[in-house]
Amino acid sequence: MRRSVWRYGMIAAATATALSLGAAAPPGSAAPPRTAPPAKVPVAVGFGGAVASVDADASAAGVEILRRGGNAVDAAVAVAAALGVTEPYSAGIGGGGYLVHYDAASRTVHTVDGRETAPASADAGLLTEEGAPLPFEEAMTSGLSVGTPGTPATWATALDAWGSLPLGELLAPAERLARDGFTVDATYRAQTADNEARFRDFPASAALFLPGGRLPEVGQVVKNPDLARTYALLAERGAGALYRGPLARDIVRTVRTPPVRPGARRVVRPGDLTERDLAAYRTVRRAPTETRYRGLRVLSVPPSSSGGTTVGEALNILEGTDLSAVPEARYLHRLVEASRIAFADRGRWVGDPAFAPVPVRGLLSQRYADSRACLIRDDAVLSSPLAAGDPRNPVPCATGGAVVPPLYEGENTTHLTVADRWGNVVAYTLTIESTGGSGITVPGRGFLLNNELTDFSFTPAHPEVPDPNLPGPGKRPRSSIAPTVVLDGDGRPVVALGSPGGATIVTTVLQTLTGFLDRGLPLVDAIAAPRASQRDRPATDLEPALWDSPLRPALEALGHTFRRTPEIGAATGVQRLPGGRWLAAAETVRRGGGSAMVVRPER
Repeated sequence: MRRSVWRYGMIAAATATALSLGAAAPPGSAAPPRTAPPAKVPVAVGFGGAVASVDADASAAGVEILRRGGNAVDAAVAVAAALGVTEPYSAGIGGGGYLVHYDAASRTVHTVDGRETAPASADAGLLTEEGAPLPFEEAMTSGLSVGTPGTPATWATALDAWGSLPLGELLAPAERLARDGFTVDATYRAQTADNEARFRDFPASAALFLPGGRLPEVGQVVKNPDLARTYALLAERGAGALYRGPLARDIVRTVRTPPVRPGARRVVRPGDLTERDLAAYRTVRRAPTETRYRGLRVLSVPPSSSGGTTVGEALNILEGTDLSAVPEARYLHRLVEASRIAFADRGRWVGDPAFAPVPVRGLLSQRYADSRACLIRDDAVLSSPLAAGDPRNPVPCATGGAVVPPLYEGENTTHLTVADRWGNVVAYTLTIESTGGSGITVPGRGFLLNNELTDFSFTPAHPEVPDPNLPGPGKRPRSSIAPTVVLDGDGRPVVALGSPGGATIVTTVLQTLTGFLDRGLPLVDAIAAPRASQRDRPATDLEPALWDSPLRPALEALGHTFRRTPEIGAATGVQRLPGGRWLAAAETVRRGGGSAMVVRPER
């Protein structure tokens, strides 16, 4: 593998920072009050477990739990709860997500589907009026878009199956963070500014996120005492307190009668969520998707998310190309075309398997991938939207299937990756959908509600074929979330990773995996590499470093069309190293850079 001087410089910085963190609190003791936020470093190497997230306070919460003897699931819950404080526009107990767990003792991988569900009253016309789709902005900022949250139930399911510490102990760092406050960074301020107009129309959101009626300043300490009390309630009564009782009634009241500011001109439609919907919510434990790639096993989440099938199909398409040997331009060309094909198939075939059969085995078969890979040429570009294939009956190079236009997905989510000293690993992506979710805060409770139901097709995507992603009663909308664990031939983890970013999650995970496994990049460099994202659209999104590089005109000469975008995704991952060591890696720049920490840094 290629190595970089930069990488080792960052490891040295990470080690110094983690050493100072390690001195902060001995195992088993309560952490002292924080006077300054922990420093952010994107890579750390050491023993005893590792945590990578977008936020230093959240990563520190996970390390605190690992030091107390908690395992990877325990630490993942602590990190997720802390992100609900510091990343409230990306995640929180008002949303949902998908968790992948690697069990070191059995060398097996399990998943938890904690996706939000539609109300029992929902039908295919949920997001339409008089047969026409609602404008996305109006659907997003409404009670109609709010699904039953799955995050607390995900925590309970994972802890019941694999955890070792009580929920109350795991929520303590986040409760403390909400009570005592955290320091605003540039990303938090910018995201608040993007939502300012929406938040001002909901008094509870304005009071929480615009303290004193103003945007928070970078460096300002903000607190969320309402969320601290909500976490205390969950700590005392368990995750079920969100699904039954006063908190559940508050959520339902907020959805059915959105608390809009008097005089606001915004049209905010009510939803039909009921207490029965919350009480009926269940997570689903599912077998992971599995793809064999370069002799490794790549495992991820199955439908209702399209992440595992779409990443897996693209990897199978790429299996026939030695990506380690081709020039950079051909690598990117092949990557983009494989993603284009996989997205065309996902739009036609993937939805909630409880409502329609999803041909997972066919989508992930090498035979089907080979029938699609032959569409790719090195001297031309496929057009989008592309006709879907039929994984039930693969026909080589077929071009006559249904053309299903891609849907918009909100791009703000968050991902965390954790490993413990026993070798267990968790990759967990959680979300409230768009940046700021629905924009509606539950009064007195300190958290935003999701707008996940806008991930459904508003109207049928194709007039002549069934749409697996139309709304339905209790149905889960299709997701792109793709937390992924890669195992070697002995069933031991090689790497685990994931990313936020709506539909760009798939392309971020795909590019990071191929950068690490094929191109020989160190994990932190594979995460930092400039990204391209093709999602069966006419134009491929490019980050500035690729847009401004000689690669763009070389690819345009083949027929590629590009659109410049500021940034794509915000990945984190962990890598198993020899001798019981772990490497944690996060973004170097995106979203202000991520935070990698280990329990005992390598000296």
